Amino acid sequence: MDKRSQPKLSIVVCTFNRENYIETTLQHLIQQNIDKQLVEIVIVNNNSTDHTEEICKQLIDQHPAEPIRYFLEKNQGHSYSRNRGIQESKGELIAFIDDDAFVQPDFSEQILRFFENNHAAMVIGGKIIPVYETGEPPWMSRFLLPLVSALDMGDHVKPFKGRKFPIGANVIFRRSVFDRYGLFNVALGRIGSGLAGGDEKELILRLKADQTPIYYVPSVVVRHIIPEKRLSLAYIKGLARGVGHSEKERLKNKPLTQKMSRIMEEFVKIGATMLLFLLYTLKGTLPKALMLVKFRFWVIQGFLGKASPAS
Repeated sequence: MDKRSQPKLSIVVCTFNRENYIETTLQHLIQQNIDKQLVEIVIVNNNSTDHTEEICKQLIDQHPAEPIRYFLEKNQGHSYSRNRGIQESKGELIAFIDDDAFVQPDFSEQILRFFENNHAAMVIGGKIIPVYETGEPPWMSRFLLPLVSALDMGDHVKPFKGRKFPIGANVIFRRSVFDRYGLFNVALGRIGSGLAGGDEKELILRLKADQTPIYYVPSVVVRHIIPEKRLSLAYIKGLARGVGHSEKERLKNKPLTQKMSRIMEEFVKIGATMLLFLLYTLKGTLPKALMLVKFRFWVIQGFLGKASPAS
């Protein structure tokens, strides 16, 4: 059997209208310092209307020896793309990175090493370092880093406990996870340029309910580009409302006890937000204080109403 047809790791890049970054994302994947037979790159284009397809195919033509495969997923939605990537991938480990995230040269090596040495681990989430194209905004605080898909829980391996989750820009699963727990929920996640989400969170919650081992692994690193648009007030508002709306969708068919638990959790978050508002205000960092309040308000709006339209 051709060893190249059976890689150990499949890196899935789901993309939509990312002509500005997709080539750099793929170049970083190609330039990893690892045996090419161990890894494949699976590109899933979700009906891009810009030059994303052209860029991907041109890069594949320029690197015929690289283990890159390209697919078009016509069902619109990030979860459809992820599920197509799972379906088409061949590795026993499946990694997802964003189409504007750049891996470190030892990205795949670190993934394979961790799973080989930790047989009980089923899912890992790596460190995600934000790269602001126009500088970090004055309102950014560590509590809002998930807004830019950033994750840094320190420099030591640790389990994701409680309400902590891997972030979809850098998360890796054993294939057996999907065999046992199913695929991503296509009712959740971004559709086109919309700002809904919650797809990876819903899947991780399924695993956590079954006590599945999920670890933070800081040596698995990506850098995530944050363009100016993603820092605009309109975008943050849409993203926050998308978070709230996704939570409502996730809970739609859940028991009343789970719904009430989530509502109580929101009250706790409101209280924590008010406390942080006071602390940041006293420290003289009013922009951080105000954005925390705005974000929580917009999340509640999304939970009670409809998701914000694409911005």
